[in-house]
Order: sequence, then C-alpha cells, then structure tokens
Amino acid sequence: MRSRPTRRPRTLAATAATLVALCAAQTLSVASAATAAPAQAPSHDRVAGAASAHSRTATRAAVTSAQDRAAKAVARSLGDAAWNKSLRAAALKSGEVPLAAKAPGALKTQLAAADRDIARAKGLDAKTGSLLELRLGDESMRSALRAGEEPWVAAAVSDDGLTTVTAYDSRGVAHRLDAAKAPARPVYVVDVDGEKALAAGLDVMREEFNKAGVPSAGPGAVNTTTTAPQSKTAGVAGAAAAGYWSTKITAVHLKDDKEPWIKGGAEIYSLVSGFGQDGKVRVDPVTMPYIKDDGVVYYPNQLLVNWSNYKYNLADVVMMEEDGSTNYRDLAKAIATVLLTITDQGAYIPLVNAILDAIPDSWWTDDPDYVDSWYTLAKQSKGTLYGASNNGYMTVEPYFVSQL
Repeated sequence: MRSRPTRRPRTLAATAATLVALCAAQTLSVASAATAAPAQAPSHDRVAGAASAHSRTATRAAVTSAQDRAAKAVARSLGDAAWNKSLRAAALKSGEVPLAAKAPGALKTQLAAADRDIARAKGLDAKTGSLLELRLGDESMRSALRAGEEPWVAAAVSDDGLTTVTAYDSRGVAHRLDAAKAPARPVYVVDVDGEKALAAGLDVMREEFNKAGVPSAGPGAVNTTTTAPQSKTAGVAGAAAAGYWSTKITAVHLKDDKEPWIKGGAEIYSLVSGFGQDGKVRVDPVTMPYIKDDGVVYYPNQLLVNWSNYKYNLADVVMMEEDGSTNYRDLAKAIATVLLTITDQGAYIPLVNAILDAIPDSWWTDDPDYVDSWYTLAKQSKGTLYGASNNGYMTVEPYFVSQL
C-alpha cells in the first residue's frame, strides 16, 4: 500500500491559490465526486510548525531499537525449556501473542522497558498499556515450528527498502535473512500491536487537533441533529425520529504491493476533512482495523462521514497506512498548523492537498504512508468511487442513523 503522489516543489502560497481556484470552479453536485482531479504533489516547503515537528528518523530509530532489544531478549529467553514450550504453543494457537501477559520474570521487566520507550516515541499516553506482541513470521513456517525446530526471533522493521532481516537465536547470535523470501526455519517476529497503537493514536490526534483549534471527533459523534424524511406510510404523516445522515462504506479494496514478509498486516485509517458547522476546518480520524491485506475486498458497513458535523455537502478523505513508528502527536500538530491557515470562503474548498502538504518530507520514507484520497465526497454519494491515485476503491451509500 505504498502508492504515493509524485512530489515536486510547490509553495504553500501556491497551494492556497490553487485551492481558491478550485473553490471558484466547484459545483456542489454528486457528479463532481466522480470527476475530482487526482492528488497533486505535496510541497517541499513547510510552514514553521511543520518544520519543527519531531524527527521521523528519530521516532523510527527509537521504536526499532526498542523492538530489536525486545527480540534479542525473547530469543535468549528461549533457553528456558518450559517457557520455550509455552511460547511455541501460544504462537501456534494464535496469530498474535501479547508478550507482556505471558513473559516470565526478567523478560517481563525487559519488555516493560521496551514498551515504555515505544509509547514515548509514538506520542502515546502511558495508559495505552503494553504494545509488544509476537507472531510467526509466515504461515509456511508453521509445520517446522510444530515439528520442534528451534525458532529464531526478529524485530519487525518498517522499511520499504528492506533487503535483509536480522534474527537472533537462543544464544543471542545474529543471523541475516532475506527480506523478500520467508525462510524455511520458523522465525518469531516481535512487533507493535498496530490495531491497539492506532486506536490510541487516533485518540491522541483528536486531542491534539482540538487543542490546536481544529475540531475533531469520531464518526459517531453528533454536533447537530437533523430529521429523517417524513414517513410515506399510508395514512401517516409527520417527522421521523431525530438522527443524522452519514456515508457508509459497504465495500473497500486496496491494490497489492508485495511488502516484505516480516512486516505483517497493515493498519489503515482515514482522515475525513471539511468545514464544520462553525466554519472552521475540521479533521475526523477514522480507524479501519479490518483492512489487513492488499488485494482483498472487505465489506465493513462502516460509517465514514457524519454529515451533521459539516457545513457543506462535501468532504474529502485521505487514507493512510500506519505499520510502524508514527508519532501521532507530531503528525496531528503538523497537519493542524497548515489547516489553521485555511479559512471558510463561503464555498467548499478541497483539503486533500493541504493535508498531504502538511506532512514533513522525511515522513514519506516509509510510514505513515499515503494510500489514496477521495475528493468531494457528497452526502448523496452512492456506488463505487475510485481513489484519485487509483490505488483502491470504496463502495459507499447514504445512511440515516436514527436516534433511539
């Protein structure tokens, strides 16, 4: 899921001018959603707030270092026969094994230290809890592990250009493995619980957006109520129960991109943006935990946009992948800094480019990764909508959420 827009220099002022021009030409119709222009290249120029964002390199290094220390500690712990047998059984039974809950004495202490370093690097609160988990590197390793072959242990690495993987044996000796081809020997992969980290991270992003003056909430949070159309039942007239209109995703599909075996499943989220009822730009992060693999059609029936929170009948969607070392506080601050420069001009203004421009250049080397974007999604939008970068599609429909 590593499709990225081509990046070429473009100043923030030029971006604003482009947005104003788009605004003037914008028609508030569902047809515009189907003909929206593809994403433009994000700018290399950044406003001061984005430029001062925490170094992506430092964040990734801290997370990678913590995972590597944890992997080496787990590998050495396999010298304990009873623990080795217990971990083997857990890895064969479950796709992801929560390490902190199962680790014995000394290992538990080492993992707790690594967990604290990871949470701090990702901008997460301590209350997030343990994030480290263990999984088998590839399904093809299952029979060898079941047969009793000694497993090695490696840390998951978030790097698209990865060519080798470092794995440790029970003596702590490092071995180099091919990142493109899963080895025959079983390998335990120590990774971050992406679903748990992403859920906590989006809470942090909402907190930071609101703190910066950019309204943000989950798709189920209602700002104002509306009413459903009047009943058409024979002999009955009157307003239906209060509630709000939303856009529901009935199907979603992303293309295959052949990532290294050690990286595991993706963690996908979307940033829904537009102008709120108060005329301010708002961003509503939406987690999509069911999307794990490219090339698969998912049928989530998930609410994506809560139209009660929006002033205009249009909103934008930027889909991202987080499978590594994102600092959620820094990402939210960088995006908020740029969006606060955009004001309501009395008509809808597309915000996809502004959000992509807000992400510092160094963050595009791996994650958070741009997946695709959808311009001018309308309340009436229905059917299959392809992303501007042609890396995926969503099938959507209007859906009225009735108040109980």
